[in-house]
Amino acid sequence: MSGSELSDDLLALLRTVDTPTVCNAIEVAQGKRGFNRFTRGTMQHSKPGDPAIVGFARTARISGLAPPVEAADVIRARRMDYYRAIAGGNGPTAAVIEDVDYPNCIAGWWGEVNVAVHKGLGLAGAVTNGVLRDLDVIDDGFPVLAGSIGPSHGYVHVVDIGTEVSIMGMRVAQGELIHADRHGALVIPFDVIPDLKRAIETVIASENIVLGPARAPGFDIDKLEEVWAAFEAART
Repeated sequence: MSGSELSDDLLALLRTVDTPTVCNAIEVAQGKRGFNRFTRGTMQHSKPGDPAIVGFARTARISGLAPPVEAADVIRARRMDYYRAIAGGNGPTAAVIEDVDYPNCIAGWWGEVNVAVHKGLGLAGAVTNGVLRDLDVIDDGFPVLAGSIGPSHGYVHVVDIGTEVSIMGMRVAQGELIHADRHGALVIPFDVIPDLKRAIETVIASENIVLGPARAPGFDIDKLEEVWAAFEAART
């Protein structure tokens, strides 16, 4: 699937809603609970409150806990191959980078330089189980969702490019569509995309059955019992 198959109105909507809403909407589109392609645990966000990261995954794996065992020229060449691969394909795209040293990651691949480079190459953001640094100086407009925050780049180097990666329990293949914000990240299955806009609208409308009365004057347990029945009937 290519970025051209993600409609402009759906892309705009996905950028305005949070990842929990998308998670619920996927279940609405699938007609059942149990969707589980999302990250586990608390992650660190570079710019909490930024619009969600929405993009087709450009994947790679890195390491930085120990020096690479391959020749320096091989490592340098692979880094440039990585940038070429990251820059390719139809947008929107997002970097999804696994640090194979997890949970002992020390290497801040995501800092001032790589944020600027990836933003300049047209990516929408990044998701990683690895380290984020340079929080005060990284560019706006390129959110990073990371496994941790730290000061060092260690011996960071690219291990491989375009392979399936694992980020905090979420497996992602090259080209899959992701949605991420400060709550975490998830993979949007291709088969729900045609129904996703309707499903998001359904989630928002069903939650408003409770939210409207709960935030209005005079709300009490009797009113809750009344609206909760309608809410239960409307949700997945």
